[in-house]
Amino acid sequence: MNSIKIYNNHEEGIKWLNHYGGCRPIFTCTLGFTDTALIEGISAAGATSQSRRYTALADAEFLVNGMTRSPVYPLPPLTVGVSPTVITRAVVEMFDLPVYVFNAGLVASPSVDIIDLGGEAAQCVTTGKALPLGVVMNLYERGLQWGETLAHKANGGYLILSECVVAGTTTALAVLTALGMDVRGMVNSSHPVCNHGQKWQVVEEGLKNAHFSGSTTPFEIVAGVGDPMQIFVAGVASSASKTVGVMLAGGTQMLAIYALIRAIKQHYYPSTDLSNIVVGTTRWVADDDTGDTVNLAKMVGNVPLLATQLNFTNSNYPSLQSYEQGFVKEGVGAGGSAIASHLLGTTPEQLMIAIEGILSTFPDTTVS
Repeated sequence: MNSIKIYNNHEEGIKWLNHYGGCRPIFTCTLGFTDTALIEGISAAGATSQSRRYTALADAEFLVNGMTRSPVYPLPPLTVGVSPTVITRAVVEMFDLPVYVFNAGLVASPSVDIIDLGGEAAQCVTTGKALPLGVVMNLYERGLQWGETLAHKANGGYLILSECVVAGTTTALAVLTALGMDVRGMVNSSHPVCNHGQKWQVVEEGLKNAHFSGSTTPFEIVAGVGDPMQIFVAGVASSASKTVGVMLAGGTQMLAIYALIRAIKQHYYPSTDLSNIVVGTTRWVADDDTGDTVNLAKMVGNVPLLATQLNFTNSNYPSLQSYEQGFVKEGVGAGGSAIASHLLGTTPEQLMIAIEGILSTFPDTTVS
């Protein structure tokens, strides 16, 4: 299939794609926040630290409502480009996908119908005390429950589990490192050239302050240096994988969640079926030479890594062309939703036209 490329574990990837070709998935997006996002320059998902507080709220509103005249939370101005939610929204509209939005821990209330999980926003990774352990355990239990519920609703199909957490690649780096992997220089970011040095400085301080020991559990790792989205999505994927396919939709963040799922399976939830889980992203992440996504996928357990071959080189919109220069790359399940559209027969060219159709409704979008 030319629309989707398998970058890792080709055999299992092909098997998964063949099994779910033609299936209409359930799309979920889990929102969370970490004070790590307020560090100057840590993320390009919002031009200022203040606007990054509301990125997830704006993305959720656009995902659910599409373009509206007076959004409560308008999409935040990015340094360059446009929110990847536009890609996901195009797919949701094309196929009328069922959408579930979860609030795992935010700084303000979303403007659309969401499922509140009773979590809380995380403190900065540097504190080593990101979340209370009780909150982490509650989010995990809620994840297991929702995994069962959604798997039943999927009726033999599959789930797309996406996220919106600004600075989530930094919490991903922290969790992967605490799980015992040397992944410095391997994660991605929304910057065209990943700010590895800054991320590592933040993570190093957090790990020092967390005082982890050799017997630290995956839950304690998230409580120390993670974010609220991670453990909920790990729970959903773990229980849902027993009966249906699961696509973890994202890049580095979802690879960190896959690593968490594996670690939890080993000691706490043996019934997880890893053969039902893949990671789905964009080629802008998979081919990003300022990270090392493919080797990271091998390292976390040889998970099938799939990527849409969606390409904006010939787009009429500079805000989309900027993806080809390395800006934005991924988010809110953009890659996973694009893969779903290909499995339902849409080519990358057709998808780009649909995305441009949505952009054409923006009041101040320029065309080159």
